[in-house]
Amino acid sequence: MSAAYTAEATATGSGRGGHTRSSDGVLDLELSVPRELGGAGGAGTNPEQLFAAGYAACFHSALQLVARQEKEDIEGSSVTADVGIGPDGNGGYQLSVTLRVGLPGFGEARALELARGADRVCPYSNAIRGNVDIELSAE
Repeated sequence: MSAAYTAEATATGSGRGGHTRSSDGVLDLELSVPRELGGAGGAGTNPEQLFAAGYAACFHSALQLVARQEKEDIEGSSVTADVGIGPDGNGGYQLSVTLRVGLPGFGEARALELARGADRVCPYSNAIRGNVDIELSAE
C-alpha cells in the first residue's frame, strides 16, 4: 500500500498516564489511567477514548460514502463508538467495539444495511477485523 497520508504521534512520560502529541502539534494531550483500570482517573484522556473518537469519525465518513453511492440522504446522522478493554485470558488485554449508527428517519433494517456497507469500506474496521469483536447497532 502506498500511504496517501501518514499521521505521527509520540507518547512520553508514564505511558497511559503520560502525554501524547502529534507531530504537527494539533493533538497535544495529557493521559490518565481510568479508575476502572486501576488508575487515579483524572482530567486526561486515554488510548481507548482516542481510538473511539478516531473510529467514530472514520466510520461516519465511510457511512456517508456508502449513502452517497446508494443515493441516500443521511443528513443528521451520527456514529458513536464504544471501545472496551479487558483481560484476554492469556495475561494480555483485548479490545471490543460497539458502533451505534444514528440514522433518523431510517428503519432499523435499512440503517443496519448501510452500516454493514460502511463496515466493509472503513479502514479502521478493515484493520481490526478478525482481531477485535465489532458489534453494529442502529438507533
